[in-house]
Amino acid sequence: MTRPDPKSLEEKLQRHANPVEMLRNSPTGGYEFPFAAQYTNWRDEQEAWQKSVVLFDQSFHMTDVYFEGPDVRRLISGLAVNTLSNFGADRAKQIVACNYDGHVIGDAILFGHTDERVSVVGRPSVPNWVEFHARTGGYDVEITRDERTVSNKDRRRIYRYQIQGPNALDLIQKVHEGSFPDIKFFHLGNLRIAGKSVRALNHNMSRMGGLELHGPVDDGPAVLEALLAVGGEFGLVRGGSRAYATVSPESGWIPSPMPAIYAGEKMKSYREWLPADGFEACASLGGSFYADSIEDYYQVPWDLGYGKHVKFDHDFIGREALEVLADRPHRQKVWLKWNDEDVLKVFASQLGDGERFKYMEVPNAYYSILPFDKVLVGDRVIGLSTYTVYTANVRHWFSLAMIDEAEVEDGREVVVVWGEEDGGSAKPIVERHVQSEIRATIRTKRLNAG
Repeated sequence: MTRPDPKSLEEKLQRHANPVEMLRNSPTGGYEFPFAAQYTNWRDEQEAWQKSVVLFDQSFHMTDVYFEGPDVRRLISGLAVNTLSNFGADRAKQIVACNYDGHVIGDAILFGHTDERVSVVGRPSVPNWVEFHARTGGYDVEITRDERTVSNKDRRRIYRYQIQGPNALDLIQKVHEGSFPDIKFFHLGNLRIAGKSVRALNHNMSRMGGLELHGPVDDGPAVLEALLAVGGEFGLVRGGSRAYATVSPESGWIPSPMPAIYAGEKMKSYREWLPADGFEACASLGGSFYADSIEDYYQVPWDLGYGKHVKFDHDFIGREALEVLADRPHRQKVWLKWNDEDVLKVFASQLGDGERFKYMEVPNAYYSILPFDKVLVGDRVIGLSTYTVYTANVRHWFSLAMIDEAEVEDGREVVVVWGEEDGGSAKPIVERHVQSEIRATIRTKRLNAG
């Protein structure tokens, strides 16, 4: 007799030997952005955020969950490691949420629309975690979900345009009607474009300046048309999904840490609440780092560069654990610049006869939602490499990595193991291959060409 399909993440996990086995063989490929792959070519689109201005349409791929009511602040404060002493209406914050043991569930952007209305925006990990507590914790809040397009049977509620680059503000000022407001970093302000009211967040995704614009979805086409109409004066380039997938590694942001939810009795009720076909249940694990325990794939805030966000001025889930972990050794987030010769060997192996190395998709080579490759010094694993990309700005392949603090030295050579064991996992996107070793150089400061 065929068993019915599992209803929850917990039920799905019970049908596998362990969480690692489930995620390692998940058929899901890398995170897909549901918009055009490229509008011109991804090389020019990458260069635009450094040299002129790029417009990314972010209206489709992020989950937005709105929380409104008198208990909103108490809800968020009890889950975020961040302080809310500097948060309120017209403010935004990158919030980080941890489990009870201080391991990161994820990060997202928290928008303060009013004192009692916020939205949590990003990959589903944090929006889902906040919604679970809002629904089960007795909070007086109303919840409205605006699902990312891949999971949404209806239209999105808002459009969102990310405009970045040295010419971004000049472009936006050109189309804004009226006196241009001074919007401080991670603050929200009001603009008027094409006769439409527009909300603007000073976000600086590419670290080159710019704003994120959003408003009602029906206003989106008129705002976009106004921007494109004058864009030529400022070198505006529309960015597609291939270029967009490389922005975060170049800027230094790890998009998706392993959600620390797959084990532990305290997290069981959450796993029972999460669906069996959701982001967490369908995420895929890839790369050369292998461990039997899912906890070996977890991160603490310091590993991801989020130690500065941890504030012990309020009670939140994971606080006691983080107070203990604060003074212990951590890993440090760095860039790894991959050796050109070793990368060329990977590509050369695709030609002719003989064994081939794991193919590197251009320009972003991560083939799972949660990519983790081991970083070696000799035969010692000193950290994990994640999100391998090439950009026309850096002119090399590189990745972000989390390296043991004691091992971090700018310019130090390490080795990244590229590819999976035993010819590769059961993920359909993974061809049969052999592993290869790629020399790489630790960089603690932002990468430049050369």
